[in-house]
Amino acid sequence: MNEKDDLEKALEAGKKASNGKEKEIPKEVEIAFHNGALQTLSGERHGLIQMLQHVEERMQAHMKRMQELGVKFEQREDQKK
Repeated sequence: MNEKDDLEKALEAGKKASNGKEKEIPKEVEIAFHNGALQTLSGERHGLIQMLQHVEERMQAHMKRMQELGVKFEQREDQKK
């Protein structure tokens, strides 16, 4: 099952009233739901990018110092430009 299926199941479950009949979710409510989800995910993505940048900086600093100490690094084929 993928994320789209999970989202659709969650939305369908939210449409069922306690009596088993489908209730209509107002368009504005559904838009607000998706907007909130996108804002949350955008913040999470921003935090992840910051973390990756920090890790890359630390790795580059260690590699630079190792090169200063005489260690040579070989580039992998997938990293060559």
